[in-house]
Amino acid sequence: MGTDLSVSRFRSPRMSGPYGRRERPEPPAPLREPTVDSHTHLDACGCIGADDVRAVLDRAAAVGVPRVVTVADDLASARWVVDAANWDDRVSAAVALHPTRTAAVTDADRDEIERLARNPRVVAVGETGLDHYWDYSPWDAQEREFRWHIDLAKRLRKPLMIHDRDAHADVLRILNEEGVPEAVVFHCFSGDAEMARTCVDAGYALSFAGPVTFKNAAGLRAAAALVPDDRLLVETDAPFLTPHPHRGRANEPYCLPWTVRALAAIRGVTAERLAADARRTAETIFGLDGLPPAAASPSSGAPGTRST
Repeated sequence: MGTDLSVSRFRSPRMSGPYGRRERPEPPAPLREPTVDSHTHLDACGCIGADDVRAVLDRAAAVGVPRVVTVADDLASARWVVDAANWDDRVSAAVALHPTRTAAVTDADRDEIERLARNPRVVAVGETGLDHYWDYSPWDAQEREFRWHIDLAKRLRKPLMIHDRDAHADVLRILNEEGVPEAVVFHCFSGDAEMARTCVDAGYALSFAGPVTFKNAAGLRAAAALVPDDRLLVETDAPFLTPHPHRGRANEPYCLPWTVRALAAIRGVTAERLAADARRTAETIFGLDGLPPAAASPSSGAPGTRST
């Protein structure tokens, strides 16, 4: 879940169900070069079973987005995204407890997250981090679980996918204190150019979503302009943060081309180059080309249903 620069800015973390009930925009013109949606929430888009996932991925593939990483934010979602990654080869997963879900985490919860994160089609530990906007979880609880997730990513040798909401300095401080895994991704990057330089200098990857297309996002666009090609990712964070010109309508992975084209214009390159660079970065960081086939990996629950 990322950053919307409007007054409301973020959806409430208590929101659940098919946010995709909002009307979807007509699809954009297809990209001429395929790319990867590095962060989406297929369950929040309204997907329940394998047929739903297939339909969403078919819509995305039709416009040049043949692969997605679907990301959990609580235990039920973590179980579901692992299942989804084992229903369709075009889907991989990331699992963690979102910082707003950390008020009362038990050892059993951590054990289950670790078990799920070990699935071979889970490509990252996330989204984890700090959220200083919502007050659902005390800051000390968020920090404790962030440190635990950092350790988990290092032990599993998987990338760390970070949620950073109004907490730039504290997120960077904790990363410095704990040490980091080989790959760190700031999902839906929301910092300015100075923050981006700090992250790039540390070797982190920055993923940009719909807000980079918003009219009031000049600082974010300045940040996007300076990220090296091999540290740049693109994402939808669907069903949230639908890019301009369809802000406020339902988002899905098929909407990613609008963000790709906006980023390409910001960086002074073609959309084809931007799409290819972001795809290669995602393939490298998440090891997408080395994943076992979906059918070969055990799922977390019964096939075709959401685990609860």
